Amino acid sequence: MDLNVTPEEQQFRDELRSWLKANLPEPWPASHRRGESDPEFWQYLRDWQKTLFDGGWAGIAWPKDVGGRGATVIEQSIFLEELTLAEAPDRVGVIGEGIVGPTIMAVGTDEQKQKFLPRILSGEHVWCQGFSEPNAGSDVAASTTKAVRDGDDFVINGQKIWTSFAHIADWNLLLVRTSTDGRKHEGLTMLLVDMQTPGINVRPLRQMSGDSGFNEVFFSDVRVPATNTLGEVDAGWSVAIAALMNERANLGAGMYVIFKRNLKALIEQTKQLKKNGVPASQDPLVRQKLAQAAMEVEIFRLNADRALTRMSKSAVPGPEGSILKVYWSEMNQRFNRTAMEILGDYGQLEDYDDGKWSYGYLRARGNTIEAGTTEVQRNILAQRVLGLPRSY
Repeated sequence: MDLNVTPEEQQFRDELRSWLKANLPEPWPASHRRGESDPEFWQYLRDWQKTLFDGGWAGIAWPKDVGGRGATVIEQSIFLEELTLAEAPDRVGVIGEGIVGPTIMAVGTDEQKQKFLPRILSGEHVWCQGFSEPNAGSDVAASTTKAVRDGDDFVINGQKIWTSFAHIADWNLLLVRTSTDGRKHEGLTMLLVDMQTPGINVRPLRQMSGDSGFNEVFFSDVRVPATNTLGEVDAGWSVAIAALMNERANLGAGMYVIFKRNLKALIEQTKQLKKNGVPASQDPLVRQKLAQAAMEVEIFRLNADRALTRMSKSAVPGPEGSILKVYWSEMNQRFNRTAMEILGDYGQLEDYDDGKWSYGYLRARGNTIEAGTTEVQRNILAQRVLGLPRSY
């Protein structure tokens, strides 16, 4: 495994660093907070997406003939790492760029590609992903939101839940049931749905962390043109699998920087926080906990490098994606629990260190659920990697 950058990759990094230095916007106050009640914040993120697009840094992994840079896997990793190091704003177009766009490129019609791909890159269209339902979260094939053909339209009725960005999204990559014949994986269809269509009702879900980034979405007699079908009717399962593979093909570079930064911040807090008159950093138990966290962060880096090596050779996401998902989600929960143990009552205060630690602890509880639950990821690894029999 040789991850030393080539001269071309170093040039890519230098160009990106120079551009970020000249174009980063002012930081948003308390930027770790996201809610449906702050339209100025979402406009701030849309503006940043447009800035990336104007600078040629949107959709860098996309082919050049559709507006991307055709970046290699290593360059994608460098891109994510440098954005995180520069503390750049979140990319509000991440679902469009990372999931919807590649799926449209793979199975979309020429008209769909011409209509949607440029607007995804520019930030004109922000996307959400309508897969999970109250009774079909990890089991996406159990989706029951129904779409019935009526002339040139599908008429949709049902509900989705845990839909990120739905409260500000322009379009929805929506999985619906168009047939009840055959197995549950059959009879599903993928639709591209305009979120301004009459009959769509979005209700943000307030989490214990204070966020409202997830939403319930209700569909009541929503009419969607049949021309907005992505792929074939009743063949939406294969389209959903392709979309989910894109979702989990996370290289980990940006996440490693975040974990490393959070660990450094906690170490600094232990130097300032005193217990029994001496800095907490001198407490042997505290030092052991910090050392354990540091080792786990480095283990994550090594596993991310392994995934990066595989991707750079084959360009196909492998089982490392599921390994990383299980590892980082549980590791981040352990780290935030460690932070709360070390900081004690201070860590629970919203006005201590801008509420960073209380927010991090509460938000981390969702890590083992989002983007594929830990239980599902372990089943994938057991069955598809280790060859273990299916558990009934």
